[in-house]
Amino acid sequence: MIVPAPRAALFAMLAAPVALVIAASAPGAWVVAPLAGVMLVALVLIDAMLAGGLAEWRVTVPEDAEIGEPVTLTVMADIGDGRARGVDAALAVDPRLARSGQANVALTPRDGAWQGEAVLVPNRRGTAALSHLWLRWSGPLGLGARQFSVPLERQLRIWPDLSPIRSPTLQHFLRNTEVGLIARRIRGEGTQFEALSEYQPGMDRRRIDWKTSSRHTRLFARENEAERNNQIVFAFDCGQSMCEPVDGLPRIDRAVTAALSAAYVALKGGDRVALFGFARRPLVLTPFHGDTRAFHYLKSAAAGLDYHAEEPNFTLALATLSQRLQRRSLVVLFSDFTDPTSAELMIESLGRLVERHLVLFVTIEDSELAELQAAEPDSLDALATAVTADTLARQRALVLQRLRQRGIDVIEAPWNAIGYRLIDRYLDVKREGAIG
Repeated sequence: MIVPAPRAALFAMLAAPVALVIAASAPGAWVVAPLAGVMLVALVLIDAMLAGGLAEWRVTVPEDAEIGEPVTLTVMADIGDGRARGVDAALAVDPRLARSGQANVALTPRDGAWQGEAVLVPNRRGTAALSHLWLRWSGPLGLGARQFSVPLERQLRIWPDLSPIRSPTLQHFLRNTEVGLIARRIRGEGTQFEALSEYQPGMDRRRIDWKTSSRHTRLFARENEAERNNQIVFAFDCGQSMCEPVDGLPRIDRAVTAALSAAYVALKGGDRVALFGFARRPLVLTPFHGDTRAFHYLKSAAAGLDYHAEEPNFTLALATLSQRLQRRSLVVLFSDFTDPTSAELMIESLGRLVERHLVLFVTIEDSELAELQAAEPDSLDALATAVTADTLARQRALVLQRLRQRGIDVIEAPWNAIGYRLIDRYLDVKREGAIG
């Protein structure tokens, strides 16, 4: 398709006032304006023909990407023997890749063809489709352009962010686990009896086995081992509150990243992990997996947790989860709330769940609320905002306190620290043997 370039439209716009002046001052010379228009159209056609035709094109899209991590799309166009002045490309993409639904690429000559790249940052999990490609290149005069469009059938799978699992800190921790450093730390602090050993200075005196020591001339201490094969369920509220963004990504995605990091550590520790997602009704409940080779199934299930702009039904969801759990488990619930009234049903449902299971409530610290609360009130509007933020913060603290009074452990931390706080708490629970 041949189309006028922006330069041709600019010339036509500038020529319009000149044509009006000629028509007003010399009516007999009116024929000049149509001739100039015909000449401009001819130049547009000639320039577009000189631009050359499209010989080959290619769009390179990676198969997988992680939310919040940059992904590069490459466009290549071979214009043949033409003298193209510039080549531009546009891609129709899923809003998960770009909220505008479009990615523009400026191509430059490289290795005998025109190539360009677009760097996009996925903002939501799921499967993102690239549905259409447009190419446009202008001739040497910049007056005429040729345009090419073709539908695409490319898809990009967007996974949860797994960068914390690949971080040097966690990898160093897991390597220590493999060579036995963490195992020695766990041994002696659990609840299951492992062996008796001679008491050494520096050992906890509470571990001394007095009955055995009384039959010998030396002191003996009990060595316990942390329990294994525990059941751990990571439950996700996929409702309205968890879809709100925090530092550019929805809270549910921050929660998924933290949960997968802790799940990987739990699998390494010999425990069994399942994922549970719900909104108005239960959405996902995976089987329990007890091997790191099954981590891919957990990652796939977490990627399938969709976003729901609706209030969650805690009563139905937690009752369903309780019926599925046949033995005492550690239930880690990721959720959020806006006010004490909306949190009332959540508190009641968690209160019933904690009667049979160990419950850990995890919520992301509201950094925006803290900033509004700490802002200098230099005007009446700022003062009113600070007072409102302080009231909301107090109500939030009240809800968390009520959860603690019900025997529910609570973790509230910034999104970039919540995964490590969760891992630390899991290890504490494992050493205490509080699950089994």
